[in-house]
Amino acid sequence: MTPDTDQTDQMDRADQAGPTDPAEAVTEEAGLRDLIGGARVVLWDFDGPVCRLFAGYSADRVAGELVDWLERLGLKGMLTQEEQVHPDPHVLLGAVNRRRHDSDLVADFEERLTREELRAVPTAWPTAYADPLIRTWSALGVGLAVTTNNSPRVVSEYLATRGLLDCFAPHIYGRTQDLHLLKPDPYCLNRALSAMGVAPEQALMVGDTTSDLTAARRAGVPFLGYARNEEKAKAFREAGAETVVDSLQPVLRLLWKDAAGRVHV
Repeated sequence: MTPDTDQTDQMDRADQAGPTDPAEAVTEEAGLRDLIGGARVVLWDFDGPVCRLFAGYSADRVAGELVDWLERLGLKGMLTQEEQVHPDPHVLLGAVNRRRHDSDLVADFEERLTREELRAVPTAWPTAYADPLIRTWSALGVGLAVTTNNSPRVVSEYLATRGLLDCFAPHIYGRTQDLHLLKPDPYCLNRALSAMGVAPEQALMVGDTTSDLTAARRAGVPFLGYARNEEKAKAFREAGAETVVDSLQPVLRLLWKDAAGRVHV
């Protein structure tokens, strides 16, 4: 696992971000407080809000190896030129599934991707403030679930390495053999809501892609966007996301502040 100094560096950078206009900061804090205040359950996307899974084990490399495997099978031609060089292995998985749905090839491809994700776990970087935020929400009695397009085996292994598995288990809803149900389909969110017995409006999803946003909208779940760079922030703005943060620190700070206020009442 990445040394603690790496996370400290991320935290230092996150502290420097945020609005410079005091009025804007107050407005954003109020909106954020309203969003998280009514959440009985928080649904987390995994790769992004919880950690950067491929931080030390390049997703580019994984995608390239999967394309090479298809080439050895004589099937590289089923991918478009853009897909053949795409750095996201999940894009390749979706392409193979669309063209060979329910085939052994799709099952083999998914299993190979799962193995690559598992190999990435030891070098994954925890997202700044994610660990303490997860523990704080859990300690406050808020239910937590993971709703992700990654393999649930991968999620469980990562959370175990961070001592966080008990905060989520058994509510880890990841990729299944029915790949057409990956986000933006709301299937994994609906599974979590049903299992945890909460209405959509009583939940909150934390995600870092527009696919997460779309899935949350389709499920009727309020959404908090996490954008670690301007590219992701721009994509959220264009998709109409109402609340986006570039660090999880303000969320954690609000939880601590509200918890302290309840103690002193």
